[in-house]
Amino acid sequence: MVLWASCYPLITLGLAYAPHLTFAALRAVLAGSVLIGVAALRRAALPRGWTVWGWITLAGLGMTGIGYFGMFHAAEFVSPGLATVIESLQPLIAAVLAVVFLRERLGPIGWFGLCLGVGGVALIAIPRVLASGGGSTAFGLVLVIMATSGVAVGNIAIKSLAMRVDAAMAMGLQLLVGAIPISILAFATESPTAIDWSPQFIISLLGLALPGTALAYWLWQVTLQSLDVSKAAAFSFLVPIIGVSIGALFFSEPLTINVIGGGALAAIGIYLASRPRSETSPLMSAKKEA
Repeated sequence: MVLWASCYPLITLGLAYAPHLTFAALRAVLAGSVLIGVAALRRAALPRGWTVWGWITLAGLGMTGIGYFGMFHAAEFVSPGLATVIESLQPLIAAVLAVVFLRERLGPIGWFGLCLGVGGVALIAIPRVLASGGGSTAFGLVLVIMATSGVAVGNIAIKSLAMRVDAAMAMGLQLLVGAIPISILAFATESPTAIDWSPQFIISLLGLALPGTALAYWLWQVTLQSLDVSKAAAFSFLVPIIGVSIGALFFSEPLTINVIGGGALAAIGIYLASRPRSETSPLMSAKKEA
């Protein structure tokens, strides 16, 4: 989550030197190529079977294709605060999809924890939403919702691949698959020659592609090998909290009561959503002992 939180300032830095989709495509291709290289060094086997490739394609189109397209484009049309609130719905969407398609079980306390996490993130973002002055457009909201839904669908696909394909191979392939539609759109609507290969852009691209994407996605795939999607996704609530903390430490952004209170709510929500679910109630346990 620390790696993902660091992506926001790096994206902001890089967008000053490259068109949106071109930047997103470069990030995905570079990160995917590195992961495939790591998988090759480990002599990981290539995926086999239409089902496995179907999940890889779904993960690539959802998490990378739709997710990156919405994430990079929405910055032009929607305020950062409102985007953060909408993106915080991703764990809820992922949990619903996991219950429907993966037959995961999340008790009432877990659902309450997810809702509490959304409330905490909303409390953190409220000042930015109010300060946006109506700068968010309907098109921007559609882009953020689309990106959030794409990431949620991608998480379901990645979970389905967790025990079937090497983590580096799976994440590398889904990044390269997702980069295909982004690259086509970039060539059709942007000029790749418009990139300013300044030291700032290179630092931004390498930071995003290597630790922010390749390493973060590989760790996420490994995590989903042992955790349910509904539980693992709850930790996404940490991203805005870490982002605000980075802003306070390095950019002199104030730590307001909203930030502190929202962070506390999100932390409680993460604990409730990720705690092990008891299979039997205390009453049933007492009856068994009797």
